[in-house]
Amino acid sequence: MAAITNIAAYKFVPLTDLKEKRGNLLILCKEAGLRGTILLSPEGINLFVAGPQQGIDCLLAELRSWPGMEALEVKVSLSEHQPFNRMLVRLKKEIIAFGVEGIDPGKRTSPKLAPKELKQWLDEGRPVTLLDTRNDYEVKLGTFKNALPIHIDHFRDFPEAVRKLPEGLKEQPIVMFCTGGIRCEKAGPFMEREGFKNIYQLEGGILKYFEECGGAHYDGECFVFDQRVGVDPSLQETDSTQCFNCLSPLTKEEQEDERYIPGQSCPHCYKTSEEARAAALRERNAELLRIINPLPGSAPYDNYKPLTVPERCDRFTLAAFLREVLPHVPVSEWEALEARGLLVNGQKQPATLNTIVRAGERYFQKMPDNIEPPVNASITILHEDEALIVINKPAPLPVHASGRFNRNTVQYILDQLYHPLKPKPAHRLDANTTGLLALTRTRHFGGRLQPQFAKSEVEKVYLVKVSSHPSGDEFICDAPISVGPSEAGAREVDHEEGLEARTEFRVLSRQSDGSAILEARPVTGRTNQIRVHLWDLGMPVVGDPLYLPGRALGTTQTLRVEDPPMCLHSWKLSFRHPLSGHRVTFEALRPGWAQSQ
Repeated sequence: MAAITNIAAYKFVPLTDLKEKRGNLLILCKEAGLRGTILLSPEGINLFVAGPQQGIDCLLAELRSWPGMEALEVKVSLSEHQPFNRMLVRLKKEIIAFGVEGIDPGKRTSPKLAPKELKQWLDEGRPVTLLDTRNDYEVKLGTFKNALPIHIDHFRDFPEAVRKLPEGLKEQPIVMFCTGGIRCEKAGPFMEREGFKNIYQLEGGILKYFEECGGAHYDGECFVFDQRVGVDPSLQETDSTQCFNCLSPLTKEEQEDERYIPGQSCPHCYKTSEEARAAALRERNAELLRIINPLPGSAPYDNYKPLTVPERCDRFTLAAFLREVLPHVPVSEWEALEARGLLVNGQKQPATLNTIVRAGERYFQKMPDNIEPPVNASITILHEDEALIVINKPAPLPVHASGRFNRNTVQYILDQLYHPLKPKPAHRLDANTTGLLALTRTRHFGGRLQPQFAKSEVEKVYLVKVSSHPSGDEFICDAPISVGPSEAGAREVDHEEGLEARTEFRVLSRQSDGSAILEARPVTGRTNQIRVHLWDLGMPVVGDPLYLPGRALGTTQTLRVEDPPMCLHSWKLSFRHPLSGHRVTFEALRPGWAQSQ
C-alpha cells in the first residue's frame, strides 16, 4: 500500500521576507519528515514535495496561511517509496527560468482551459493545435496524440523556438500544455505578445488532465522531475528510468537494450566505454583549465579562517583556546590580530582574547584583501563516474583550506568544477605530495569509501625518493606517531602516547648520486606517516621542507612553486568501488624524479 504522498504546486503571487520564509520551511519540513524541492522567488512559489500525509497537511497549512496563498491548489499522487533524496528550499529570481522581461503571470496570463473541456474538444474533433512546451527529452516519454512539440532542450530556448513556428498558426486556436502548467503561465503571454491570437493553456497541465480524464487522447506516460521519472495516466509510477548521461527518459524496452548501461549510456547516447570515458574526461579537464587560469586566489578578497571550539576547550578564554589548538602560533601574533580587529566571532564582529568561549562556537581570523600564494593547480582528472572522482594532484597544492590557502586548494577548485556538488576527499594528501587522490561525489558515497581508508582496507602504494641508500632492500617502520602537531605543525615519533603506525618499504632502485627510489606502503594512515617514519630512520624525503636531515625540523609547511619538489608521490590505489562494490585499481604516471637512472 502506498505510504508516501507526493504533491506538486505552484502559484504566481508576490512574496516578501524570502529568507525568513525559507528558514521556517526548512524547519517545518525537517520536523514533518518531508523531502523535495521548494523554490521561492519574489514572483511566487513552485514546489515538489513528498512525505507522510500528516506532514504534507502541515506544510499546506503553513503555505495557505501566507497572504495570497489561501487558495493554493496542489496535484496529488501516491507512491510506495520516497522519490526525493533530501529537502531543499531555494531562493530564485524566477520560480521557472524564462529570462524574458515584462512577463508577469501574477498580473495576467493566458486563458486556461479545464482538462474536461479539452477532452470534450478533442472528443468532438474541434480544429485545434496542441502545443507541447516541454523539453524534447520529456516529450519522448509521452504526449497528446497529434501534438506539436516545440523542440527545445531548455525552457529558456522557448522564445526563439516560437519565432520559428509557421506564420499561419497565429490565427489558429492553440492549446499549450506542460507537466503541471507552470511553464505555460509564462509561455502563453509571450506567444500573445508575438502575435498569436487564440492561445489557451491546459489548466494544471498533463498531471491534472490525468487526474480528471485519465489517458484519453494521450499516448504514453508523463515525465516527472523526481526519481519516479514517469507516471502513467492513473498517476502511478511506471518502469521508466532516466539516462544518467544524456537525461533521456527510457522505457522498459529501452532499458533492455544492450546499449543501456546504468550510469553511463543508453541507446540514444551510446559510445564505446573507451570513447565515452575519453570524451568526458577531455571536457572536464578543459573546464578545469578555465577555472584555474587565473588562479582562484590570485585576486584580493576578505578571507575568514574558521576556528571551531572543541569540547575540551569549553569555557576557556579565547586566548587559552587558541594556545590549546594552535600551540605553535606565538601569543604575540594573536594579540596583534586582536588589536587590529581581525579576530572576529560568528557574527563577524571583533572579539577579545578574554572572551569566554563555548564548545561548538566558531571564531574567525579575518584576512582582509587576501591574496593567496601561488600554487601549482594543474590537476588532472583521471577517472570519474556517478560516485567516484580520481585525480592526479600536482604540488604544491593544499587539498583543504588551511593557513594561507583557501581558494587555491583542491577542494575549492573541484567545488567550482563540479558545482553544485561538493566532492569529498576520501583520504589525506598533504600539499607537497603529488599523485592519486580519490574523492566521492556525495556524502552518501563517501560513507562507503572513507571507512575503507579508516580500516586500512585500501591498498596504497607511494613512490618516494630518499637521500641515502637503505641498508636493506626491504624494511618496516612501526614507530608510533604523535596525536597532535608540535613545531610548525609537525608530527613526531612518540613512543609513549603516539598512535600505532606501520609503513612497509621496498627499494626499487639505488641511484648513482647516493639517493634511492623506494616503494612505500602505509598500512595505517597517520598524518605525514611516510615522511615521519623516513625522517625517524635518518633518511628523510628529498625536498621535504619540514622533516630535515639530522632529525631537524624546518619552519615551512608548504613549498613555493619555484622550489624543488618534495619527492613523495601517491602512485597506486586499490579499493572497493563505493557503488558497485567491485575492486578497482588506479595508477598515476611516475614523476620525473622517480624514473630509474
